[in-house]
Amino acid sequence: MQFSTAKIVVIDDYEVWRRFISSELEQRPEFRIVGEAADGLEAVQKVQELQPDLIVLDIGLPKLNGLEAARRIRDCAPNTRIVFFSENRSRDIAEEAMRIGNGYVVKSGAARELLSAVEAVLRGKQFFSPSLPAERPPGNK
Repeated sequence: MQFSTAKIVVIDDYEVWRRFISSELEQRPEFRIVGEAADGLEAVQKVQELQPDLIVLDIGLPKLNGLEAARRIRDCAPNTRIVFFSENRSRDIAEEAMRIGNGYVVKSGAARELLSAVEAVLRGKQFFSPSLPAERPPGNK
C-alpha cells in the first residue's frame, strides 16, 4: 500500500526520544506526525482515536509495556503498522515484537535506521534492525 501522506503517532516515555523521532520524520513531506503518547495506556487510546497509518512504539513504557500496548492496538486498529523502537538488544524480545509488529529498530542505530524502517514498513515490508546480533549465543533458545 502506498501513502501520499502517512499519518504517524510517536510513542515513547522519554520526551527527548519523542522529539528526535518526530523531528527526523517531519523532515519528509510524506510523513505527518498526528499524535504522541508517553505511556502504553495513552498509546492505545491515541491510536484508537487517530487511526494512524503507522506508529513508532517504544517497548519500555510505563503503565502498559509496548508489547502489550501493541497487542491491544492490533484489536482496535488492525491496519495500523507498528515499528518498535527500543534500547533492548535481546533477539528474543525483538522476535516477539516482530510477531506483533512490522519493524524493530534499536535506539543506538536510530540515526541510521529509522527512516529506512518507516519507509519499508509503509511499503508493506518488514524491517529488522541490523544492529541486533545475527544469531543467539550457543546454548540459548
